[in-house]
Amino acid sequence: MREHSEDTRTGGGPTGQGHVVVIGGGIAGLAAAHRALAGGRRVTVLEASDRLGGKLLPGEIAGVRVDLGAESMLARRPEAVALAREVGLDERLQPPATATASIWTRGALRPMPKGHVMGVPGTASALAGVLSDEGLARIERDADLPRTEVGDDVAVGQYVAARLGREVVDRLVEPLLGGVYAGDAYRISMRSAVPQLYQAARAHDSLTEAVREIQAKAAAGRQTGPVFMGIEGGVGQLPLAVAESVRARGGEIVTGAPVTELRREASGGWRVAAGDRVLHADAVVVAVPAPAAAGLLRAEAPEAAAELDGIEYASMALVTLAYRRADTDLPAGSGFLVPPVDGRTIKASTFASQKWGWIAEENPDVVVLRTSVGRYGETEILGRDDAHLVDVSRRDLKEATGLDATPLETRVTRWTDGLPQYPVGHHARVARVREHIAKVPGLAVCGAQYDGVGIPACIASACAAVDQLDGDLEENKAARSASVEGGGGRRAGVQQLTANPVQSLHGGAGE
Repeated sequence: MREHSEDTRTGGGPTGQGHVVVIGGGIAGLAAAHRALAGGRRVTVLEASDRLGGKLLPGEIAGVRVDLGAESMLARRPEAVALAREVGLDERLQPPATATASIWTRGALRPMPKGHVMGVPGTASALAGVLSDEGLARIERDADLPRTEVGDDVAVGQYVAARLGREVVDRLVEPLLGGVYAGDAYRISMRSAVPQLYQAARAHDSLTEAVREIQAKAAAGRQTGPVFMGIEGGVGQLPLAVAESVRARGGEIVTGAPVTELRREASGGWRVAAGDRVLHADAVVVAVPAPAAAGLLRAEAPEAAAELDGIEYASMALVTLAYRRADTDLPAGSGFLVPPVDGRTIKASTFASQKWGWIAEENPDVVVLRTSVGRYGETEILGRDDAHLVDVSRRDLKEATGLDATPLETRVTRWTDGLPQYPVGHHARVARVREHIAKVPGLAVCGAQYDGVGIPACIASACAAVDQLDGDLEENKAARSASVEGGGGRRAGVQQLTANPVQSLHGGAGE
């Protein structure tokens, strides 16, 4: 097949023009394209698969539109809601119809406690009903314990267990973090996953006192409005709307176009090969998961590629089930989380028809639920076939809620290596990646493996990447070198945009 070469560079300069190739058509890549177009760039997006959106996947079951991937976005961070409004989804934004959730632990569905930060309480009484009397008494000892140093970073579970006891971690922190990362709380970085808790813990001898300080600051900030937000038809509509906006502004999006080569050219631009097509561009944003990014960057940024090779991923599966409403009598609320210590197979269930008003409205006679299966290291259960995952989900749902009806329809969606893990030291790894990337003119990276797996964090990462490129495209080589050597304002911009990576959940009900 003859190679088709396109020199689409338009050059930098004071007018801010330049051609940016974005590799990856997930929400991070599409957000980067949207941002670059707003800055006057010419943009081409190359996506290896035949669809856009990554882990934002719209679908349908029993005639009802649903999400088969991420299903909500944090509204207390501005990036996702702002982007949805920019691309015409303002009138379709909807908060959850109910904000109450449960935790299935110690043999019963129990109300999700209030007054905690990612499961870490400000007082023992906040967890009454979830923990045993012994567990509550252990929390009370926190005020009398000597200071526990957090150092440069520490595992959330390790630190919280040392201060408040393992029961807090095993029955509340673990299921909440598991809903975000499908990870292990005793491995997950507090600095990267719960940065506000890390900072407060550094300043206080008592962990419960640190949590109360966070809560006081939040109360003083008087944040109003919903914590989370959905979109009528599912948040899977967001990448489709962003893609439509990108095309309307003149951006090109190509699916089924895996990039096989990424090289710097002697002229200072980039050569990007995708199938029989070769693009020559001024700058590149790499917005693909860590393994694919490492492969693309190995030639021009080998140190960054080596760091990305070290990022691990967890897999999970979402089981979506539709029932006749007449056959169901679910507990109130949006669903429940499940601590792994209780030995269940599912880690969460969302009562989608109760959580999202538009699902109930589209077909009032149908009730949609979903469960999530799979945590870090759990390869055996995910190796089972779809029918088995449906069976174990139904078994656990029956035990938790009494639901024993036969579903009208079921869907199993597997997210193999879908969630990057944030172990202790993750922040330092990301800093090293960015340090190496900053040495290569016209190159930036973004995505879930850097600053947070939630939708707003991914969008913030994309905006930071494009803003870094803006400097690259507009500065001369001397200024660019000075910026790299001195750290400079661009790196500060990355830190500002990607601060506080509070996540929205993939499969949990603990929002």
